[in-house]
Amino acid sequence: MTQLGFLQQNAFFIVKSYASTGLSESKHQQQQQEKHSFTVSYLINSCGLSSKSAILASQKVQLGNPDRPDSVLSLLKEHGFTNTQIAKLVRTHPMLLLSDPGKTLLPKIEFFLSKVGVSSSDLTRILTSSPLLLDRSLENHLIPCYNFLKSVLLVDEKVIKTLKRSQLSFLFDVTNNMVPNIALLREFGVPESAISFLVTNFPGTAFIKHAKFVKAVHEVKEMGFDPLKLVFVLAIQVILKMKKPIWESKLEVYKRWGWSKDVALLAFRRYPNCVLLSEEKITKTMDFLVHKMGCPSADIAKNPSVLGLSLEKRIIPRCSVVQVLLAKDLIKIKFSSATLLLPSEKCFLEKFVIKFQANVPQLLDVYQGKMDLLDVGIQSEKVWGMEQL
Repeated sequence: MTQLGFLQQNAFFIVKSYASTGLSESKHQQQQQEKHSFTVSYLINSCGLSSKSAILASQKVQLGNPDRPDSVLSLLKEHGFTNTQIAKLVRTHPMLLLSDPGKTLLPKIEFFLSKVGVSSSDLTRILTSSPLLLDRSLENHLIPCYNFLKSVLLVDEKVIKTLKRSQLSFLFDVTNNMVPNIALLREFGVPESAISFLVTNFPGTAFIKHAKFVKAVHEVKEMGFDPLKLVFVLAIQVILKMKKPIWESKLEVYKRWGWSKDVALLAFRRYPNCVLLSEEKITKTMDFLVHKMGCPSADIAKNPSVLGLSLEKRIIPRCSVVQVLLAKDLIKIKFSSATLLLPSEKCFLEKFVIKFQANVPQLLDVYQGKMDLLDVGIQSEKVWGMEQL
């Protein structure tokens, strides 16, 4: 009887425990549902997210009450963030709403605003594009990164230019990647001006993993690039972007236009970006210059940077002007691709348009694409021939 009583009492406690657990779980689920519902509502009504974006963001952050997120939004608005920028920030990084505005966010905002060249509008654009900057430690990451960049670039304005160009650069590992990468360039004798150019214009290359960077530097050196020239660092960033199959495919494209592998390598040494151009871009430009204008393919190999010029905005307008001048016997000589296509806009206008406008009043219209050659009474006239400057 005592044993039976004990079992009955135990069963009572077990049933009560299960009932209590069930109530607790039910209450917890209810609280979670309420929290989720509040989060979605807050993201829509206070942050400007769409219903779909709010539901997705609520999977990454749960808000218990509006106090902390309200203070975060208030801080952002005080520092010039628009409603659209805030919505983008929260959509891409919803956990930002749980940050401590006074201890975590404000010091970072003030740090960047204290630098020469950073306006409030600059900062809002930078942080909206890369909200993870606000997650990085100010003392252990942002300040050391900024200081090292300044030691390379020397002035705040260039550091800020780098930050504007690639906000991601401040998210990379400075100590293990950028520091040894810059040290390696200096070992090879690369001038500080070239290093500064690389960091400012291609920060992703300067911050890439050191092992990859070392391999690219040695490869570029073996190709015959001179470390003392700017083209050395340009080649490094191209090599780091290229995969071998793409490299081989570009060599095949140039081979169709009569370039041997050695000629293609010569062109690469003169203008590394020639292998980054799309096959369509290469084909269209080569077809126009070689077939329509009579430019020798070998001439383009000597001046491969012309391939990077806009066909519609630069190459065709300039060739059209010279076609008119040749047809009217106002000029007698033929031109190389470099002498015609590479000079500045101002130089070309003075030498080929303004100088002859009295003879051909329509010349500027031809140059601006408002009038074609037939309107001036001119058939196709090849700009290049056997005579080269």
